[in-house]
Amino acid sequence: MEPQVVNRAERSRYEVLAGDNGTETAGFAEYHLSEGGIAFIHTETDPRFAGRGLGGLLARGALDDARARGLHVLPYCPFIRAWIGKHPEYADLVPEASRARFGL
Repeated sequence: MEPQVVNRAERSRYEVLAGDNGTETAGFAEYHLSEGGIAFIHTETDPRFAGRGLGGLLARGALDDARARGLHVLPYCPFIRAWIGKHPEYADLVPEASRARFGL
């Protein structure tokens, strides 16, 4: 089964699921919702899944969902912030007035 990203709203985090049966949590990105926005605060991937591109898949999935929901993004998490920096097509999710604050 291909890895997939799911929103676990009850836990305020996106998870990337992988493993033999596709149900093992390989990583997560914690967030906090506010009026019209989502602040990413912490991202982790399980070292057992290192080198498989799952962190990038997680970031892309979470940011694509934020875009689909019409949310602006505040990337407090260094991983999400760096990922947006490497993928400028996602920089528009960060409010223009906040981009310099995040180095974007």
